[in-house]
Amino acid sequence: MRRVIIVDDQALIRQGIAGLLAVAGIGVVAEAADGRAALPLIASESPDVVLLDIRMPRFDGIWTLRQLQQQGIDVPVLVLTTFDDDALVLDALRAGARGYLLKDVTLHQLTRAVETLAEGGALIAPAMTDRLLRAIRSDAARIDTDSATRLELTERELDVLRLVASGYSNRQIADGLFLAEGTVKNHISAILSKLGARDRTNAVLRALSDGILP
Repeated sequence: MRRVIIVDDQALIRQGIAGLLAVAGIGVVAEAADGRAALPLIASESPDVVLLDIRMPRFDGIWTLRQLQQQGIDVPVLVLTTFDDDALVLDALRAGARGYLLKDVTLHQLTRAVETLAEGGALIAPAMTDRLLRAIRSDAARIDTDSATRLELTERELDVLRLVASGYSNRQIADGLFLAEGTVKNHISAILSKLGARDRTNAVLRALSDGILP
């Protein structure tokens, strides 16, 4: 059973998500109303995934992500947002979020996202991609999107990147391409280096912005 922690300032939202996940066989091991309360719970419970609200009145999602990085706590974080602020979502991705979804997703979409992140994948909601790309292009000073300075990806690296963009984990990519999982990890490391990306999510965003991925 997958184990998750829900961080949201609205108790009704937390309880609703927890109830839905229980139906899907996903256990909620803890809940928190803000990032400050969440950090010790994340450290002690070691969940498979953290579901994090990006907007909270005190210690919000961005603060929480940065604290996790500073404290060296490596846990997959899925941001749940109403997406009324493109720049805020980009800040979350830069701060280490591995995925994001709108709060109006279906239970199937949410459970798929939890499984994807728990298995090492990343998830970018297709319906939000266009708005993110516009935000990236208007924020070029903060995100380097100069593809001319990057090394060209090989055909195999492009294959891997396409599957990463579709939310597949390393193991699933290895099975799909008939490769060893270690080889997939090496390809992803090369992709991150060539694109100048910090993580899988950032690599997909840069590839989309540069036209490497359609």
